[in-house]
Amino acid sequence: MSGRPEPVIVFLGQPNCGKSTLFNAIAGPKAQTSNFPGTTVQHTHSQVLVRGRVLSIIDLPGTYSLSPSDPAERTALTHLFGEPPDLVVNVVDASILGRSLELTLELLEMGLPMIVALNMSDLAARKGITVDPEALSRRLGCPVITTIALQGKGIGELIDAAVACLDAPCRGVAPRWSADVEAVIEGVVRRLPAEFPCLGNSRFTAIRMLESGGLFCSEFLTELEPGLAADLKAARASLEKTRGRPAYEVISGERHHLAQKIFEESARVRRVKRPLSDRLDDVLLHRWLGYPVLAAVLLAFFLIIFKIGSPLEALLLKPFLGLRGLLESRLDSRLLFHLAEGLLQGIGGGIAIVLPYYIPLLALMALLEDVGYLARAGFLLDAFMHRIGLHGKSVAPFILGFGCNVPAIVSTRILESRRDRVLTSLLIPFIPCSARTTIILALVAFFLGPWWALGFYAANILLIAALGRLLSLFNKDESPGLLLEIPSLKAPSLKNVGLKVFLQLKAFVRFAWPLLILGSLALGLVQSLHWDRAINAALAPLVVGLLGLPSALGVTLIFGFLRKELSLLMMMQALGVGYAGLAGAISHQQIAVFTVFVSLFIPCLSTFVILWKEIGRRVALLSAGLSVSTAIVISLLVRLIV
Repeated sequence: MSGRPEPVIVFLGQPNCGKSTLFNAIAGPKAQTSNFPGTTVQHTHSQVLVRGRVLSIIDLPGTYSLSPSDPAERTALTHLFGEPPDLVVNVVDASILGRSLELTLELLEMGLPMIVALNMSDLAARKGITVDPEALSRRLGCPVITTIALQGKGIGELIDAAVACLDAPCRGVAPRWSADVEAVIEGVVRRLPAEFPCLGNSRFTAIRMLESGGLFCSEFLTELEPGLAADLKAARASLEKTRGRPAYEVISGERHHLAQKIFEESARVRRVKRPLSDRLDDVLLHRWLGYPVLAAVLLAFFLIIFKIGSPLEALLLKPFLGLRGLLESRLDSRLLFHLAEGLLQGIGGGIAIVLPYYIPLLALMALLEDVGYLARAGFLLDAFMHRIGLHGKSVAPFILGFGCNVPAIVSTRILESRRDRVLTSLLIPFIPCSARTTIILALVAFFLGPWWALGFYAANILLIAALGRLLSLFNKDESPGLLLEIPSLKAPSLKNVGLKVFLQLKAFVRFAWPLLILGSLALGLVQSLHWDRAINAALAPLVVGLLGLPSALGVTLIFGFLRKELSLLMMMQALGVGYAGLAGAISHQQIAVFTVFVSLFIPCLSTFVILWKEIGRRVALLSAGLSVSTAIVISLLVRLIV
């Protein structure tokens, strides 16, 4: 035991193994997401009461290896190395057991107490794979518990095994490689100090050194062993001469071979009829058919949101419109009226305008992710990324950007070169996030029609492609290809989808909604003091002269920098009309121009700050300038065309 107030259990596994689903089934909705100290890398953690004792459980980001190239994964694993947990729950996908066991073997090398959760056994059965957990347990030397996280099966047994391992640590059997490789490893181990503060496991450290070519935990070892780097280089050279290939390939090849051998010894594979999911993938991932399917999915995505959100919006707006009329007739004080109206707009706008579109958007995004289609969309868009001069890995941040631009920019850490990180980060603010999607649906789709909204998205994709191509001209280096894990198609878990929606909605209510209310109150105060006139006069050359919008909308652009939905709510407040009265206050052309400008101009404050922090001040300022200039040019074109 570590001596901490409560035992710490870490959930670790490869991406798409069902690790987070299993964690959420144990932690429930009380789980919290936060950053590692001093970083923007997130992890989920919770405290649970099990058999009369409190356990601290942590869900680390998915990783394929303990020697990752992804900086975000390295940060998470530094936490694992620096603060070794009392127990590791290694979640593996039973349907791809041979590949999943490679991470398991690395964890066994660490020597930490561990149990294996053999997840997705139902999916493995459909593929004709039957795994014997007892045989696998004997081979690994640690408990193996069969689970089906989506159905809640095996969770009780997993918890019982975890508690038992906390009382009597379950340390597995570290793998042994071929004789020549073992000899080289032992040679490096002998050069290491008997005790050092990193992990207390000389063998694990020696293997990491041979794989990476550098000093693992070098901040401790360089002072203790000045000649270690030279000895390590000689050991790698010896291994490479014997095997005729790089040392890291030798180690990974040994691990891969052993993982496949363990799989063959502990599982039976029988021939089954080709599963429906594979036949569906023939269409979904087809080089020609996949794109019409993707277009149809996106079309259905936005039509469903509009068909749900539009009638809900009209229904929920009625009581708030009645309240506004009541305030207008009862309050004589200009200050009180504007403040009360601002409060009503902030609360009512969030309930009646934002949520009817925001909740279906979150639900459908979670549904597509749970089914496994988002990864397939990323695969299809890889070629598109290369055509506009970006790395195929930029697909993942772009998809995240439709939810929120902030985590999308953080996720550019998966891109190895700074060139790709900068280009991707400059383009992400042009992707309509959930806040801007709400504006597009509430204004363009509601007043102009859903096909106008779809046309807006199509034009937005073309704009991103043109900007990407233009920006890539400044650096002609080609990006490498994309290696992407495609998870198996599976039926969605309504519980899992509901939990994701709940957590996102909770974040909106806690952080965004107060900002909407405070922003509306601030605008009410500004209007009551007539300060809005000065702001509108200063912005008139842009708002009235170039964009052809009512001068009263100038002040909404200032507040829209804080949160994009504020521009929508304050639009009505600034014009002094309710939502239903917008059609009479501004023309269809002005609705289109306003939506385009608000969607494209300067990223919101959170996005700007994270750009500054992640990529640098110059790139953040460049992004702001690029956004403003692009917004002006495209808005002028829309004004001329519509």
